[in-house]
Amino acid sequence: MASASALPLAVTMGDACGIGPEIVAKWFRSDEAGAAFVVGDVGVLRRAAAVTGAMLPVAAIERAADVAALPPRCIPVLQADGIAADLLDAPVGRVDARAGAAAARSIERAVALVRAGEASAIVTAPIHKEAFAAAGVAYPGHTEMLQALAAVGGKSPPVRMMLANEELKTVLVTIHMALRRALDAVTFDAVVETIRIADAALRRLDAARPRIAVAGLNPHAGEGGLFGDEELRIIAPAIAAARGEGIDASGPYAPDTVFMRARDAAGHPGEFDVVVAMTHDHGLIPVKYLGVERGVNVTLGLPFVRTSPDHGTAFDIAGTGRADPSSFAAAARLARALASGAAVSGASASRALPAASSPAASRAP
Repeated sequence: MASASALPLAVTMGDACGIGPEIVAKWFRSDEAGAAFVVGDVGVLRRAAAVTGAMLPVAAIERAADVAALPPRCIPVLQADGIAADLLDAPVGRVDARAGAAAARSIERAVALVRAGEASAIVTAPIHKEAFAAAGVAYPGHTEMLQALAAVGGKSPPVRMMLANEELKTVLVTIHMALRRALDAVTFDAVVETIRIADAALRRLDAARPRIAVAGLNPHAGEGGLFGDEELRIIAPAIAAARGEGIDASGPYAPDTVFMRARDAAGHPGEFDVVVAMTHDHGLIPVKYLGVERGVNVTLGLPFVRTSPDHGTAFDIAGTGRADPSSFAAAARLARALASGAAVSGASASRALPAASSPAASRAP
């Protein structure tokens, strides 16, 4: 079996009605695409190639290894099984069950390939959760689906979402669930496990002893129990347990200020390497506010590397060719760095993440 660094990168096409195929096509026009292939639909990628500019050949392949025989600036596509024959009839910029099903089949095939040792890592283009639901896909998003597909002996690994750019990294305790359910999901075990996963991930990014800030759940981190007692009952004990294991975790800090303290910007060195946040929006709003074209989503805890751009399907600009591939390109760079097994130093990690880009980028819906 070839080493991970010698294997091609598997790219899923995402929702066929969104900007995913377009940002993938734009990336394949660049010099950095290198050894990579798309798992998806040949017709959808040919349409995306036409929308995004000059001639860009799209080649149907049978195996991941076929990539080696193709010239540069060509999109190799491995056709996923079970894609509707009329997928191209699904209207661009609209939710469609055919697109949701095709995105799911692409993810399933990509995971099978990376687990079989035929691909180095997976970079996923954006899906649309409503299209997933319309297609009857049993998962609310990428993270949960990838976790299920990574199961061994019926047991799924504990995974967490990390969103990162060159200034801020955040890892989430809870992800895609109603806020009322998320509050109940903030447990001692969930918090301490998230801290452990964040610590291991940052060590892989070459932080010798990551400084982990843990955000509270309530306003002012509960203000000593005046505004809620989850910090006293759950979060602080979890931090203490992590510190007992030698992890440099601290908090709980007020959620409305901890991200400013952690942001590592010019003239403002960050106090922390990562922030652990209790809920989806607590953690993601600060990172996305810095620019969705600048971030990368990494699924921590999987037995393979998976990254994705920090934006959605952007139905409002789908089909126009205006989508910015910067975040996708950064996701591919980071995936390759992580899959190579080489430590990614702070400077290298910053280069792997994207710098600011044009505001007409890949807006999330």
